[in-house]
Amino acid sequence: MPRETATPRDLKEACVLAARDVIAERGVEHLSLREVARKLGVSHQAPYRHYPSRDHLLAEVMRRCFESFSRYLDAREPNDDPRADLEELGSRYLRYAADHPLEYRLMFGTPWPSQMQHWALARDAELAALHAFDVLRNVLRRVHGAGPDQRARVDANALFVWSTMHGLASIAHADAMPHLELAPEVEKQIVRHALSMVALALEGEARLKGA
Repeated sequence: MPRETATPRDLKEACVLAARDVIAERGVEHLSLREVARKLGVSHQAPYRHYPSRDHLLAEVMRRCFESFSRYLDAREPNDDPRADLEELGSRYLRYAADHPLEYRLMFGTPWPSQMQHWALARDAELAALHAFDVLRNVLRRVHGAGPDQRARVDANALFVWSTMHGLASIAHADAMPHLELAPEVEKQIVRHALSMVALALEGEARLKGA
């Protein structure tokens, strides 16, 4: 376990790992620099060498979550068909949510630290989040075209796809899910069904717009 004798770099990294452990064990509302110091066995002031406040540390934890999420989305197999690529992107989104529930809750279920725009750490977190959203937008630019006249359409459809995937991921983790008395085949097919419905919605929109 890291102690006061750890190098500054070691202590900085240890604070992030300890913060993640605190959140996993007790929830983000119990995260504090004092609790991180207690977990590391260092003085209460030691974490302040690297993080001026609890929210600065939380911003760094969230930045890493978004970076991990983006890398996972970026690692999908290349596909020349943008619609097939979109389906794979949706599948990976849902797999990440299922395999990394803590990171997923931190990214999409935790209020961002206050006054984030004033911190370099927070700006890095925002850029990581933007990259994750741009992964989706870039696929939709391949579907709709990348011209300036398509910007609003791409953005609107990106939010539509995201909200569908987020809703499904959230429902899948809800305590109510096992009590819905769903038909046995529904739970096995729900991911593909949702992705198929997204594809149909985008195709219908394209026909209406004639593109």
